[in-house]
Amino acid sequence: MTSLPNRKSLRAVAFDLDGTLVDSAADLMHASNALLAELGRPPVDLPAVRSFIGDGVAKLVERVLAATGGLPGAEETAAHTRRFLAIYEADPSAHSALYPGVAETLTALSAAGLKLGVCTNKPMAATRRLLADLGIADRFTAVVGGDSFPTRKPSPEPVLGLLALMDVRPEDTVFVGDNEHDVAAARAAGVARVLVLRYGYARVPLDSLPHDGILERFGDLTGALSAASAC
Repeated sequence: MTSLPNRKSLRAVAFDLDGTLVDSAADLMHASNALLAELGRPPVDLPAVRSFIGDGVAKLVERVLAATGGLPGAEETAAHTRRFLAIYEADPSAHSALYPGVAETLTALSAAGLKLGVCTNKPMAATRRLLADLGIADRFTAVVGGDSFPTRKPSPEPVLGLLALMDVRPEDTVFVGDNEHDVAAARAAGVARVLVLRYGYARVPLDSLPHDGILERFGDLTGALSAASAC
């Protein structure tokens, strides 16, 4: 694809990261289990970690600790979170991979003249490293992480902040995510359309969310955007 029909009202596409562009659960599991080994706790498996993703690192660590022996006090939990980040940020991409069709679709959308951005609850250091390691960092006009603003998704603040950096209006933007926080944040930010991917890390049924369509595969985004532009 090199163009989208009737693209006058569509200028940008914003994406979530984990569960949307990248399957990062295995690296999060490895970092979690390295932390747990240091604490003398049992490891967590991949399905458990997948169910813990979506609310930022602090919540992920809290859920890992709660599942493996209980949550300690606030100060100790904060120390464990810092240790987890040190482990994870040292190599956040060893076991992560782009979902099928992501690289090709991003290239095509960029070639069509659309601005692309990332809005994730993952910290910026790990986000930038992951995007670079997986070879897609140069596709994006702007990227914001979970520590870029005072609040994270489901707050609309990071979505609106991203769009300001991209110099586009919400009504000219489609947001693509995989879970309930993406939908809530994008809706509150007033973006034109919200699309969700079937394969991500949602903790509620996708059909219960106020989205504008479910994508079975990332490559289906091209057709969905063409349809949206024609509306």
